Amino acid sequence: MDDPSRRGDRSPAPAGAVHTVPGGSGVIGIGLAAVLTAALAQGSWQWFATYVGVTLLAVILSFYRLPPWAPGLRRAYIANLTAFSLVVGLCAAITLAPMMQRWAWLFPMPGTRDRCPALGSYESIRTEAALAGLAGRDGAALAHAQDVNSQAAVADCLSATTTLWLPVYAAGAAVLVGLGAWAFDRARGRARG
Repeated sequence: MDDPSRRGDRSPAPAGAVHTVPGGSGVIGIGLAAVLTAALAQGSWQWFATYVGVTLLAVILSFYRLPPWAPGLRRAYIANLTAFSLVVGLCAAITLAPMMQRWAWLFPMPGTRDRCPALGSYESIRTEAALAGLAGRDGAALAHAQDVNSQAAVADCLSATTTLWLPVYAAGAAVLVGLGAWAFDRARGRARG
């Protein structure tokens, strides 16, 4: 039969073995969900992207734990820390994207937002030209169409500009998360040791 005294014994892992973390595949799944969210956010970044980003951050921070730092596991720890940091950075960028698009103080890149209002004015003029026959019949409808098309053009322009800079924000968040997690784990390791 089975010897119950031996159930808890584990043989040491071979020197070249790869150490995995429970839930490590979850990081991959969350990263893929974040990429899918970015791909589906066509046109202007919508507030649903913020909801998805916050949800993914909550899932990864609740259910994923980095392996404890140990001298023999340095390579596995760095690989897990890198994956964790990059996924958190990606989720943070998706969370901030709608805010970056709408609030100039959060996205203060000089010269990047300047052309968007001009595109809105151009779209308003283009709408007026396309609907010239409507001007004499219903001026309010023409004004509404001009306003809607102008706002859509500005939002699309800001979305395109924001998307160009999202990797910078994501990388910055990843570096901050990685450094913070590494410092915390080292301090925790020293306290235990």
